[in-house]
Amino acid sequence: MQLSPESEAIVRATAGVVAAHAEEITRTFYPAMFAAHPELLRVFNRANQAVGEQPKALAASVVAFAVQLIDPDAPDFSPVMRRIAHKHVSLGIKARDYTIVGRHLLDAVGTVLGDAVTPEVRSAWDEVYWLFGCSLIAAEAKLYAEGGTDPEHPWREYRVVERIDESEEVVSLLLAPVAGEVPAHRTGQYVAIAVDLPDGSRQPRQYTISSGPRGDSLRITVKRVRGVDGAPDGQVSTWLHEHARPGTVLDVSQPAGDVVLDDTDAPLVLVSAGIGITPIAAILEDLSRRQPARTVRLFHADRAHDTHALYPSLRRQVLAMEDARAQNWYEVDADAAPTLHPALPGFMDLSEVELPDASSVFMCGPLPFMRSMRTTLIDRGIPAERIHYEVFGPDLWAQRPAA
Repeated sequence: MQLSPESEAIVRATAGVVAAHAEEITRTFYPAMFAAHPELLRVFNRANQAVGEQPKALAASVVAFAVQLIDPDAPDFSPVMRRIAHKHVSLGIKARDYTIVGRHLLDAVGTVLGDAVTPEVRSAWDEVYWLFGCSLIAAEAKLYAEGGTDPEHPWREYRVVERIDESEEVVSLLLAPVAGEVPAHRTGQYVAIAVDLPDGSRQPRQYTISSGPRGDSLRITVKRVRGVDGAPDGQVSTWLHEHARPGTVLDVSQPAGDVVLDDTDAPLVLVSAGIGITPIAAILEDLSRRQPARTVRLFHADRAHDTHALYPSLRRQVLAMEDARAQNWYEVDADAAPTLHPALPGFMDLSEVELPDASSVFMCGPLPFMRSMRTTLIDRGIPAERIHYEVFGPDLWAQRPAA
């Protein structure tokens, strides 16, 4: 990918100004686009819009992509592109949607920067956008083809065949396709669930497949999102908790996600907090079946033992493996944990835990938690390239180096 010489010169001269105003540009862009195309509200996560995460993620991605085009020493942007492509496929984004987004994004640049956006400047940044968009369109087309999905019909019907209340706030749903089999997928991937809400709107949300590959079904594990500090409760998680029962039919995307279990026999360190246990549960189920001799260390933090989702199955899988050990931390009532796997009180501390040599790390949990754990692991000698992570929602970490 390469800008034309004329556009490259303009982007070099204006990149700093665009970057300084990137979030303002995207905050202007989204309302204007949704006003003109309200049908896209059925694709975009309204909660991420409300708290500003989606505008920040888009702004950071476009600016980082532009910087890579003009600076040969810039960090490789391809991992971020892969992650975005997977997210888009799970939401059913279509190639024609990029035309709508591009037009309104460039209009927003003009609105925010005013007279500084000459026709030449707009043309240069339009070229940046379409290099960005065409790269994603190509990557997404490949993912749709690999998943056997028609982008015009990205949703498949699945029926809830079992519901397990893991705790007061967490429920697992076992889903089976109404027709056919579950598409082939890799352990650690996720699906999007789209539901029609009482107010007439439709909203998608992404949930990790919390079971290993099975062929006939998949499991998602959903935490009910409670609003804090005046924020509303989660729309989709609340709907699923209140309405998803055996027999309920849900619209489900093809599996997606680029943070997946590798096929090596290298030691694995699994680090999670709260509902971040879901991809860890899938990994352990898969390993206990296919690689029971693999060295695994599981470290998990939760509020208390009774909020630790999927604990019984995790415990069985750890016990079934030859060299798997687990350590949990609970903020309250740590002494209520089973004595076979006693929990430590307070917050997770990896400064002195055993870390097998040449370990690969998989993390999932809130961003501040993962940043802290990553710092500790790097301080203990694990190279950054061997620390992999999954984020729920827009990835505000991948666009810049993690602290």
